[in-house]
Amino acid sequence: MTLLQLFISFFQVGLFSIGGGLASMPLIQNQVVDLHHWLTLTEFTDLITIAEMTPGPIAINSATFVGIRIAGLQGAIIATIGCILPSCIIVSTLAWIYMKYKDLNVIQGTLSGLRPAVVALIASAGLSILTLTIFGEHGITFNLESINFISVFLFSISLFILRKWKPNPIVVMMGSGVIGGIIYLLV
Repeated sequence: MTLLQLFISFFQVGLFSIGGGLASMPLIQNQVVDLHHWLTLTEFTDLITIAEMTPGPIAINSATFVGIRIAGLQGAIIATIGCILPSCIIVSTLAWIYMKYKDLNVIQGTLSGLRPAVVALIASAGLSILTLTIFGEHGITFNLESINFISVFLFSISLFILRKWKPNPIVVMMGSGVIGGIIYLLV
């Protein structure tokens, strides 16, 4: 039963994820944290971090990590197949349709209309992670004791560096991780 739930959950994630890995994070969170309670919100945040650091698409990495956590190697395989299968079916179908009707204005208009939805999904995932990082699992509060000032400092400095000098974001993320690790070890 668990394997079937894993497959169905990640099939839904794969089916309704439009816009790539980061856009799928709210859907994965809904399935893994909210509906099935397979992970806590903190574990989910850790999962995102690991899934982003490892090679490959974040949604597939997340499916693999959740699957292995819930049902071992079988779970990893089933969850990964569930996540990949809708994309394979949809992309194959769309490629056939696109090649047949690529000159129609309706096709071009549809593709342009999907862009705002993708931006909204990515912004939602980013705000969820930012809120969890700064305020913790309890959500936004104006109690100064619940604010993680180290996270606020690292976020502010990283944002400033990215906007001012436009370095490679991976270098900034790695630097923030190292600085954050050192600060947390010292505190």
